[in-house]
Amino acid sequence: MDPGREADFRQFVIDRSGALFRTAYLLTGDRHAAEELVKTALVKTAVKWRGLRDPAALEGYVRRVMYHEQVSRWRRRSRVTEVSAGWLPEQIGDGHAETADLRLVMRDALARLTPRQRTMLVLRYFEDLSETEIARLLGVRVGSVRSQIYRSLERLKKAAPELSTVRESG
Repeated sequence: MDPGREADFRQFVIDRSGALFRTAYLLTGDRHAAEELVKTALVKTAVKWRGLRDPAALEGYVRRVMYHEQVSRWRRRSRVTEVSAGWLPEQIGDGHAETADLRLVMRDALARLTPRQRTMLVLRYFEDLSETEIARLLGVRVGSVRSQIYRSLERLKKAAPELSTVRESG
């Protein structure tokens, strides 16, 4: 990689690694697995960096690499229920004290989902992708995405019934 492109890549990593890590944490539910996922995605992106021209598409490319890598991981892994008591990568600042309990409940509930279920919910509700986009991204049918999201939400409701009292803002 030439020095100019390398400097661009370094700056991209500095600017966007926090946001990428938050998404990776939501996908994996574990700090160390999230760090590994981001690192893997950035290494794969660095290899292709020379051919990536559109600055607006760079982060999308890295995120797609993360999604595909995470899907590969949960497809390889046998069905094991994960429970993580790890650290939540979001700092709670002024004005957020009233939502701290809710965030902890949500974190614990997400940790009770399978990696596949957590991935589907993160892509749908955190990344705001449509079911069609998720299906295309993960290489599955739209019906599979719909049923997986439905089952994931049902499991989330059972894991944390107190979340049912929360209404979406908007």
